[in-house]
Amino acid sequence: MTGVAGPPGGIRRVGVVGCGTMGSGIAVLCGRAGLDVVVVASGPAAVPAGRARLTGSLERAVSRGTLTGAERDATLGRLEFTADLDALADRDLVVESIREDEEQKAELFVALDKVVRSPRAVLASNTSSLPVTRLAMVTGRPERVVGTHFFNPVSALPLVELTGTLLTGEDTLRRMTEFVEVALGKTPIRTPDRSGFVVNALLIPYLLSAVRMVEYGVATAEVIDQGMTLGCSHPLGPLRLADLIGLDVVTAIAESLHREFREAQYAPPARLLRMVEAGLLGRKSGRGFYAYP
Repeated sequence: MTGVAGPPGGIRRVGVVGCGTMGSGIAVLCGRAGLDVVVVASGPAAVPAGRARLTGSLERAVSRGTLTGAERDATLGRLEFTADLDALADRDLVVESIREDEEQKAELFVALDKVVRSPRAVLASNTSSLPVTRLAMVTGRPERVVGTHFFNPVSALPLVELTGTLLTGEDTLRRMTEFVEVALGKTPIRTPDRSGFVVNALLIPYLLSAVRMVEYGVATAEVIDQGMTLGCSHPLGPLRLADLIGLDVVTAIAESLHREFREAQYAPPARLLRMVEAGLLGRKSGRGFYAYP
């Protein structure tokens, strides 16, 4: 007798905490994959904005012709929005995607550990820089905690950094690899549990070097970006890329790397710190190294 294959990794019900750029992207990805998704916003007032962000993303996909109206409606039907963490009790996987603040993420993992009932449920962090062990150790299930670092925009970029700690079970990593590959259609790479993992450990010093060149008057942002796009075939120059990521996010990752490795290449330049303090965060605020009317 032939059995019917279950969902990839045994994961059918997904929770996403946070519905900013990354959280909403992950939620849409899971919804389009046919999964039952609960999205938890930071508070009741954030629920309508989160729903609007996800709906807007799906509408843009329809306008581009990459999604039909029927598929949009079906995806929205799989998404539930709430501000109540208790709605995650029956989830097979919960992905945390709140701001890159270790204390806030740790507090959330303590709460998720109490709320999520299934002993096999996986708790994942979309952290782009923080060591996952620190989050795993505040829970009673460190063997079920992983890092799943998606990239922006989630719908377009195929990579997911999958990070296990010294305590993560091999079964958890196997299930998550299958889930990322089969259910989500992404390419996972196993990365070490160190600040920045692989991609940001390479990328952030490059972005910071470009900021320093602007700060020291070596070249303008436009010249630097032209140099890297036209001379090195990069799709985006480093400063436009920093604006896309968010200068606050770049700063947070740099500070995490600098705390862990104490190397000068990871220290955020004063120019970058002042821009963040002034609210010049890049594309999402309308102005960074470039203006976005």
